[in-house]
Amino acid sequence: MWTFVKDPCGLICIPLTYVAVFYADYVVVRWVIMQTMSDSLWAPFHAVLFNTVIFLVLFSHLRAMCSDPGAIPLPESRMDFSDIHSEAFPCFSRGHPGGQCAEGSAMLAQHEDWTVCTRCETYRPPRAHHCRICKRCIKRMDHHCPWINNCVGERNQKFFIQFLVFVGILSAYALLLVITSWLRACPQCNNELVMKQSRIVHCIILVMESSLFGIFVLVILYDQLEALANDETTIEQLQGSKGGSVPFHKLIMSQVCRLPCYSRGIHRSLNVHSV
Repeated sequence: MWTFVKDPCGLICIPLTYVAVFYADYVVVRWVIMQTMSDSLWAPFHAVLFNTVIFLVLFSHLRAMCSDPGAIPLPESRMDFSDIHSEAFPCFSRGHPGGQCAEGSAMLAQHEDWTVCTRCETYRPPRAHHCRICKRCIKRMDHHCPWINNCVGERNQKFFIQFLVFVGILSAYALLLVITSWLRACPQCNNELVMKQSRIVHCIILVMESSLFGIFVLVILYDQLEALANDETTIEQLQGSKGGSVPFHKLIMSQVCRLPCYSRGIHRSLNVHSV
């Protein structure tokens, strides 16, 4: 069973995610819908639809956060791979000399493309990488994302992509509602100075928030879909593991998008050690 990752950056990013989502809900319902559509049937329609999208955002986020990304099971007994590069590879289990030699040799013979992770002290299949934050090897690891406080790997990447899609929809929906409220006449709006100023301030903050998160998730979503289309994870693309050069836009994105999802996830993941 996958355990909650106690990463300081993740423990900060997760509350920020929920605060941003619930603040958007507050502004849209309280300062946009109730102020500009209170006398129309569009008010309950947009309120229900907007909160439905929020539910999908939170549900997909929880699934991406709580799902096992594809962690390689740890061996029951720890193995010593300290001399794996020497000619006289001992292949023994600590406390049980020779106990794992036959099993390990048979596994490597059967799976010639498997490697050994000396940190997890276990064998791992191809395209698995060790995450320094989760402290586990993850199958088809893409990167570690503190926004979900979890690795994005073989088993939870679909939930992560769903989360990105719903955040993008939510951001676009919020922007559409705010812009519509600014363009259309609003005779029923409360034009008291304090109320008007509060509505303007909240709407400006929401526009900035929606634009920032919308652009951010679109960049990551494009990266994820491209990785799926090319059958190559983000780590593999940045490492150029298939012999090709690293795409120019990947280098630009890795420098520009120095937000937690990439600065701590991809760049630290590139420090994985392959034996």
